[in-house]
Amino acid sequence: MSNWVDETRIALDNVVDNVQNIFTPHLRLGVTGLSRAGKTVFITSLIHQLIEGNNLPLFKPLAEGRIIGAKLSPLPNHTMPRFGFEEYLKALTGKDRHWPTSTRQISELRLTIKYQSASWVGGITGPQELHIDIVDYPGEWLLDLPLLNKSYAEWSTDAFERASEPARSDLAKNWKLFSNAIKPDSDIVEADAQALSEAFKTYLAECREDVHALSALPPGRFLMPGDLEGSPALTFAPLPPQSGTKPNNSFYATMEKRYEAYKDLVVRPFFRDHFARLDRQIVLVDTLSALNAGPAAVQDLQGAISEILSCFRTGSNNILTSLFSSNIDRILFASTKADHLHHTSHNQLELILNHLVANAARDAQYKGAATSSIALSSVRATREGEVEHEGEMLPTIIGTPQKGEKLDTKTYNGKTEIALFPGELPQKPESVFDPEADHIGQLKFLRFCPPAPETTDSGNIKLPHIRMDRAIEFLIGDKLQ
Repeated sequence: MSNWVDETRIALDNVVDNVQNIFTPHLRLGVTGLSRAGKTVFITSLIHQLIEGNNLPLFKPLAEGRIIGAKLSPLPNHTMPRFGFEEYLKALTGKDRHWPTSTRQISELRLTIKYQSASWVGGITGPQELHIDIVDYPGEWLLDLPLLNKSYAEWSTDAFERASEPARSDLAKNWKLFSNAIKPDSDIVEADAQALSEAFKTYLAECREDVHALSALPPGRFLMPGDLEGSPALTFAPLPPQSGTKPNNSFYATMEKRYEAYKDLVVRPFFRDHFARLDRQIVLVDTLSALNAGPAAVQDLQGAISEILSCFRTGSNNILTSLFSSNIDRILFASTKADHLHHTSHNQLELILNHLVANAARDAQYKGAATSSIALSSVRATREGEVEHEGEMLPTIIGTPQKGEKLDTKTYNGKTEIALFPGELPQKPESVFDPEADHIGQLKFLRFCPPAPETTDSGNIKLPHIRMDRAIEFLIGDKLQ
């Protein structure tokens, strides 16, 4: 994943962090998730819940009355864009409520928690502080991390093999036509390179559409280019592997050089500066969208998660090693949008998530990291009820579907509240991979508008959630003892 130059840079950055925070401990929290898993909403809710501190009964330091307060602090990195917490909170709670737009660039925020330690030493020294640094970035960029371990030929082979799968083959036809017309030994023609690259990007974008909901779609910057949009660094595409050495100016050699440059100039710094120094990790998984799309999407999601997690540095930490390096010693896997299901299905959603992340969790545990799984909703958009259907009472969720959402022949206007029975999750988690399973086509998941804002007794905004307190306790509770 990194070379000796990267390792030296990572070690120096860790030393600088430790010196700057010698009197105030700090924790770098990685919030990871593929596109539309809800990273921005999770971070916004996390910060708001900790600052308000009134809606987290299972967060032990708060329940024990040891949290004095939390506030936003200046960023330690003066060149890093600031996470727009206030803007996103207004989007969720303002007059024209809407979910924040997808993250298009990297940003960071520091939250400082002041607390009273539960130890006898804490009773003598008085209140202490903990800095929590949180980084937000487009979920698509995660897809690039596995590329660091792959040559151009290996990546190309993977791309063509995936494109031959039943769920992708029709979507890949146009790109393959362009690819078949290319003569790898011929001199590069920039117009042809651009056309081939655009055809490949279109194929990836179509794979990501809700109806397919596929996840393994590298390179991630092809889907969310950020400030690299239109750059030659993104003008390449896979070609069938070739034998022998190719002329330096050939189509194949040029594609290979651009791929390697992309890894060195884009992916490697992203890994080195933001992922190699994480202490804790939450992996947000949009399980329901994959279930909606079918077994192929579920299997693709499982593979993407395993590949991405293999790139993280997991394991236990000690005083000596933490001076120069960081390991992720706790990983929480979270299936988001639990509010799209009745609470009677939440445990089953966790079981399905456990099945999806089993390989990744085992690898992390083997390296010394603690793991856990949870079904949560960062901001709960629905409430629960019951409806009678053919003499049977069905558990429902009640909320307002977003404008344009469709169910059967009905298209919603974004204003009408409905009661929905979303269906029952399969009792056997392994059946989510089976195209012949009974639940296929029986589940109904819609996107709902943010909830009407609530206020606390003191008049502050309250964000309803599901199990955020459990998530926060696992991620940082032990650091506030």
